[in-house]
Amino acid sequence: MTGPIIHSTRSDTLLDFLQLKGMEVESIDSNIYRVVRDGELPVFLNIGEEVLSFEVDLGAIADIQSETLFKTLLDANTEIQPVSFAVDSTNPEDLRLVLVESRVIGDLSEREILSVFDALELATDQAESILAPLLK
Repeated sequence: MTGPIIHSTRSDTLLDFLQLKGMEVESIDSNIYRVVRDGELPVFLNIGEEVLSFEVDLGAIADIQSETLFKTLLDANTEIQPVSFAVDSTNPEDLRLVLVESRVIGDLSEREILSVFDALELATDQAESILAPLLK
């Protein structure tokens, strides 16, 4: 039997919301959190004053970097929106391939936050198919 559908609105802190959705949330540093969704790579969440930044570390690229790889990743950026491939050069001796996304803090909805995690998951799969031939 189907019954009436009830739409409810509730307000949760971002971290409480993520935990309610079954994600593990670990504080790494001031305003930086490691968020793990079942079976997926960790998402590092930086909560700034005005922007939420999401990042997934896909690994070191020093041994596989090439012009062809970078062109392939840039081309893939048109397919994996809203997230993007990027290079984290914080440590120049350990360049990391990452997926990044950001959202302006304001009136964030449940759907908006979950869609970022879904997009990161899909982009991780895309990265795997791009990188697999280079890692053999």
